[in-house]
Amino acid sequence: MSVTETRTMLPVHQAGQCSVAATGEIVGSKWTVLIVHDLSEGPRRFTELEHACKGISPRTLAERLRWLEAEGIVVRRSYAESPPRVEYELTDKGEALRPIIDEMRRFGHDWLGCEIHSA
Repeated sequence: MSVTETRTMLPVHQAGQCSVAATGEIVGSKWTVLIVHDLSEGPRRFTELEHACKGISPRTLAERLRWLEAEGIVVRRSYAESPPRVEYELTDKGEALRPIIDEMRRFGHDWLGCEIHSA
């Protein structure tokens, strides 16, 4: 069997054709992995996410959350309280990203010397 016969990669990695490329578009977008990581611990309010993601602007966070909501990864829940409360939570699709986050945590701990979240 030749090398070309055993090759499993697509000649062109396009998000619509390659599952790795499609997933890479999601997890490779700036801030997405950190937002999903924070939401994996439970629902969060906008300000909680903003404080957890040091350096993100409110505008960027709002845009990223809207994009994650449109992708079906995050759901936005509004509560009719005074003052109004809005929380963001992972959907089942978002929860399915947790093993990727867990492996990133493990890699960071084992290979990059990152001690936070090493459990």
